[in-house]
Amino acid sequence: MTTVIGATALVLVLLAVGWLAWTYNRLVGLRNRLKAAWGDVDALLKRRADLIPNLVEAVKGYVGHESRTLSRVTTARSNALMAGGAPDNTSARAHAENQLTSGVRQLFAVVENYPDLKASETFLQLQSQLAETENDIASGRRYYNAVVRDFNTLRETFPNLLIAGPLGFQAGEYFELADLAEREAPVADIRIADAPPEVPTDAAADVPPAEVNEDG
Repeated sequence: MTTVIGATALVLVLLAVGWLAWTYNRLVGLRNRLKAAWGDVDALLKRRADLIPNLVEAVKGYVGHESRTLSRVTTARSNALMAGGAPDNTSARAHAENQLTSGVRQLFAVVENYPDLKASETFLQLQSQLAETENDIASGRRYYNAVVRDFNTLRETFPNLLIAGPLGFQAGEYFELADLAEREAPVADIRIADAPPEVPTDAAADVPPAEVNEDG
């Protein structure tokens, strides 16, 4: 009887150790993917930041009097580069990057008033590079957020949650960014597209008056 109990206990211990090792390795694997995905997003954001000085210089020659807008973009870029961030604390970086996106949007809105600038080869090239980088950032962010979801789900699922916290596996934070391509909602056009054509004056004159019924 003692032998059976001892064997059962040994099997249970081996199962527990096996589960612990399997779960730990899965958590480590996802955490490493999370860090790698964040590193990719961070590199793409820095690539975007590297384009901003050239963009400001290209625009400055045409809209030098818009110094406030240019200064706002430059300051936002500096704040974004200093924000840092990590998979378990992305909110400060997201706020700084969204401020940069807002500044670049405002800069592009100013550019709309300068046809010569919009047609400039230098500006068009920078705009194309920035748009390409924005697409890469969006793709990298989606992948990063998908890894965060998988990691947090594994971490918070019972019985994994019993060991994830004590072993130092902190929850990952989603990274939410504004899209540079987004614009304010367009103003509704209230003109009636299918309005009936106006009746020519001559044609209106040819219409006989309506008969009046004089019966009680």
